[in-house]
Amino acid sequence: MAQPHSYYPVGVEIPNYVPNEWSTLTLVSTFAAACVIVLAVTYSLATKTNPRISKSELSKVFWFALCGSIHSILEGYYARNFSTLPGEQTLLAQLWKEYSMSDSRYLTNNSFVMVMEAITAICWGPASFFLAYFIVTENAFRHPLQIIISLGQLYGDVLYYGTCAFEFLVYGLEFSRPEGYYFYGYFVFLNAFWIAIPTLLIIDSVKASARAFADLKKVKAAGITVNGTVKKTL
Repeated sequence: MAQPHSYYPVGVEIPNYVPNEWSTLTLVSTFAAACVIVLAVTYSLATKTNPRISKSELSKVFWFALCGSIHSILEGYYARNFSTLPGEQTLLAQLWKEYSMSDSRYLTNNSFVMVMEAITAICWGPASFFLAYFIVTENAFRHPLQIIISLGQLYGDVLYYGTCAFEFLVYGLEFSRPEGYYFYGYFVFLNAFWIAIPTLLIIDSVKASARAFADLKKVKAAGITVNGTVKKTL
């Protein structure tokens, strides 16, 4: 039997739900500490692999290492356990139940959030780790992969916001509790990172790709082949 809950909309059915054992402060602090550990490990590995890496590039490595961890571990857990999560008391399950105060769809077997999280975990999680490595090692595939991942993240987040807005505007359904720190803190603020940062990274990679093609065009116009030999020009 599911226990009483305080999720919105009022009366929404959450099968087998049991309240969290840990407090909000404990859960948020644990998540923040885990993020700090990921960043510390990333910094150590990145600077050892490429001691000359710039601060700008290092910040991008941080972002994708953090994305890879969140997508693969946290969102991967949801994709694997979405049907039983309301009744679980593992750390990751309790983190999801805490976040669900801002979006109860995560506890109601909602098809959209399940599919979205599964795609994110399977595709963008591992790919983010590869991209972090590509940035550190200055791999030629870095910018194409950065565009693909960032566009996927941006598109998924736009759909996430859009479907929730549609439910509210068309059907009057609100999935977040009315307290501002749930809606503006969890739902708006946390997810906004995956709107703002991917947008900036797409712009960054598009500019870098444009510069590369412009430089190649100049090389060809100067009559120099890719292998460095000089061509005859008319």
